[in-house]
Amino acid sequence: MADPLPRLSRRRLLGGGAAVAGAVGAAGIGWGAAGATRLDSDDGLDVVAFHGAHQAGIETTPPGHVAFVGFDLAPGVDRADIVGLLRIWTDDAARLTTGAPALADTEPELAARPARLTVTVGFGPGLFAAAGLPQLRPSWLRPLPDFPIDRLEPAYTGADLLLQVCAEEATTVAHAVRVLCKHVRSLVSVRWVQRGFRDEPKGRTMRNLMGQVDGTVNIAAGSVDFDRLVWDEGASTPWLAGGTSLVLRRIAIDLDTWDELDTDGRELTVGRRVSSGAPLTGVDEFDEPDLTAVDRFGIPVIPPSSHVARARHTHDGERFLRRAYNYDDAPGPGQLSNSGLLFAAYQRDIDVQFLPVQQRLAEVDALNEWTTPVGSAVFAIPPGVAGPGEYLGQQLFES
Repeated sequence: MADPLPRLSRRRLLGGGAAVAGAVGAAGIGWGAAGATRLDSDDGLDVVAFHGAHQAGIETTPPGHVAFVGFDLAPGVDRADIVGLLRIWTDDAARLTTGAPALADTEPELAARPARLTVTVGFGPGLFAAAGLPQLRPSWLRPLPDFPIDRLEPAYTGADLLLQVCAEEATTVAHAVRVLCKHVRSLVSVRWVQRGFRDEPKGRTMRNLMGQVDGTVNIAAGSVDFDRLVWDEGASTPWLAGGTSLVLRRIAIDLDTWDELDTDGRELTVGRRVSSGAPLTGVDEFDEPDLTAVDRFGIPVIPPSSHVARARHTHDGERFLRRAYNYDDAPGPGQLSNSGLLFAAYQRDIDVQFLPVQQRLAEVDALNEWTTPVGSAVFAIPPGVAGPGEYLGQQLFES
């Protein structure tokens, strides 16, 4: 369908004009099926396809570095402005993810190593009002309820737009964030930037900064469960078919007091062995926890208040995709550390899948003594871009 909105020049956007444009196509950019395409034996040249039914960066194997960037729309920004912004992000991302510089890229040399770069865009609740489309906002797209464990800071909470930028190399992430931000600075302001990292040796699950294996129970990429539990089918929100939702929680960890806990204490708190990640009732990381097992005194082997017991889904409909990153920022005055976890959860319906689990953790979780949610944001992740000439979120704006 032809775009009914006015198409102005990209130069006007970069020059600070509030009205923005349109078609800056991705002609000449390579595209294909989702997944990584090796261009060279050097891992820094690996490419993840940008075009496809779904946005990359969700089902994609998580690379080592991430930057989540939350934006607020500038006053007066309207539907035409947002479409123009999304066209520019689409063009920039299609180029950068292939190792090609974006248009007007002032550091094109930094684009030469895509390093499995993915760029994922999300829409916060406020975008729908600014675009004049409040009736198309999914019912679950709203701030999470106030939980008693939360100590949310405005610097890490809420946003109208999201960029999730991931790659194996930190320089690649930094360059992509810089390009994508500066090309739309007349339309948005940066609300927050949250950077994270993860190390996941082949065949092993990542560890968080508490030393614990993190992400054992997850939905396998490419599986029937992934399609059923993560990707929206469009039944209640047709424009979102092929998209999903994201809950991003910033969880501060008190590593100084955690360090005082011995191994037994840590294992009883989490419900898993520190050494292997196995549940206390098993021998292998991927053994199913037996929450009914008791010792010879009748005491549960896995404490009912442990993180494993409280976080475990009570039925299949409570499962969602977990994608976590560590953060280790410079401590503030009087702090010894400023570390924690960026916890990203992707699911078809936040109300049905995520909230029941989060409510249980907020009510009782032994780990709450050392962990504090300090940031929270929710986003609708639109479907992918099928090919050149289309743009991110087009299904919403042409509904």
